[in-house]
Amino acid sequence: MNAPLIRYVEPVFRPPSEAESLILPVTDGCSWNACTFCEMYTAPQKAFRARSEDEVLTSIRQLGERYGNRVRRVFLADGDALVLPTRRLLAILEAIKTHLPAVHRVSSYCLARNLKKKTVAELVSLREAGLRMAYLGAESGDDLVLEKVKKGETHDSTRAALDKLGEAGITRSVMILNGLGGQIYSDQHADHSARLANATQPEFLSTLVVSFPQGEARFRADFPEWEALDQAGLFREMERFLSQLELRRTVFRSDHASNFLILKGTLGADKERLLAQVRQAIDDPGGAHLRPEWARGL
Repeated sequence: MNAPLIRYVEPVFRPPSEAESLILPVTDGCSWNACTFCEMYTAPQKAFRARSEDEVLTSIRQLGERYGNRVRRVFLADGDALVLPTRRLLAILEAIKTHLPAVHRVSSYCLARNLKKKTVAELVSLREAGLRMAYLGAESGDDLVLEKVKKGETHDSTRAALDKLGEAGITRSVMILNGLGGQIYSDQHADHSARLANATQPEFLSTLVVSFPQGEARFRADFPEWEALDQAGLFREMERFLSQLELRRTVFRSDHASNFLILKGTLGADKERLLAQVRQAIDDPGGAHLRPEWARGL
């Protein structure tokens, strides 16, 4: 039996918008992997490691031989491919361009800390080599909430990373976790997350609802005062967040499987419509076409 062209280590994750992309692992796991709300890379087989350059380049060459011009998008997995040195990333992007010439977009998850040692010039070189989009999980713009969940970032460090990506011309997709601050810190979580979005003006912004399929014990160990928002509380937090956004041209999505209320639009053009949908969900949840509990998931 022939060896697989790509060696996957389960479970494999990718953003919803990368559903039709080739998932190409260049690292395994997450180099930080301390966020207490995240269960994506906690399995023993997901311990962080950078894959060898030879393995990745061989996979790309073999993919090109088999699929030629049929691959249009590539997502560099796992949790933070941009932790790799710029030289190695450039070699990967050049191989994609050579062996998969129909690819028009390469994207990756990105931790803010990944960019501290990368200059804007380096990021420009990555963008020119084909890296078009970075997905950055800000989770919150509030420093206390970020500390409570062991994110290892601050409002300012996240803003600096987003500004650096923006200056380099790399499209930014930012994720905020609805409910991450719990009942006590809901207002400041919404306020400072909106402030972060306003300051950085990302091209894409999405919200997910915090959830714990494997239980809350790990999360509560460092955040014992956290109490989950109920459905109405999540909607009120969303209303507070949306009402403070002053975005010029950001595509907004709240349509992940974890969300009760599906929201799609462009901010600021659709701000009032989106707020009206949220307010209807608060006042009349039965008429708001909510996703049923059985259909929700991580």
